[in-house]
Amino acid sequence: MDNSFFTYLQQLELMAFFSGYPLIYAIVMVFAGKNPEKNSLGDRAVSMLPFAYALVATLFLGFELKKLYPDYSLENIKLTMRMPRLVLWGVCALLFWIPAISRNRILSLIHSLVFFFFLIKDLLTQVSASSANNDTMKNDRDIYTNSLLLNLGALVLLTLLSFLYTRFKKSKF
Repeated sequence: MDNSFFTYLQQLELMAFFSGYPLIYAIVMVFAGKNPEKNSLGDRAVSMLPFAYALVATLFLGFELKKLYPDYSLENIKLTMRMPRLVLWGVCALLFWIPAISRNRILSLIHSLVFFFFLIKDLLTQVSASSANNDTMKNDRDIYTNSLLLNLGALVLLTLLSFLYTRFKKSKF
């Protein structure tokens, strides 16, 4: 990977969508506790985690397609993608829409840790550097906050829709 400005921007895009998920995952697992059966909201939120991650991946795919519009040619894709393997890795999160894959929630956490690594890498680089570049850390902080809000919003939305679906289903029969 080269250290160009556009590569850095694509790294920030990936971080904006996926790096906040590990913290959301950890918070939900802590609040759900050891016995999620006793906590209906916690149980539902835990079961919605991979689907929320897949929703974020769907939004990421839409963002990438919007950037490519109107030229979806292979040449334009090659020209636009600075980190094609990581973009493809991010798009692979769409597989969490499949219930058989989403049952193993730890896979979504492992998938997102790849993007969380960028945040850790920048933090360690700033700590070890003699001259601190505060702009990089400010960008990372802002992007990470937005990623947390995006992932939390996706989880809240899907949990709410799940509750509404269950209520509607019970009242219909």
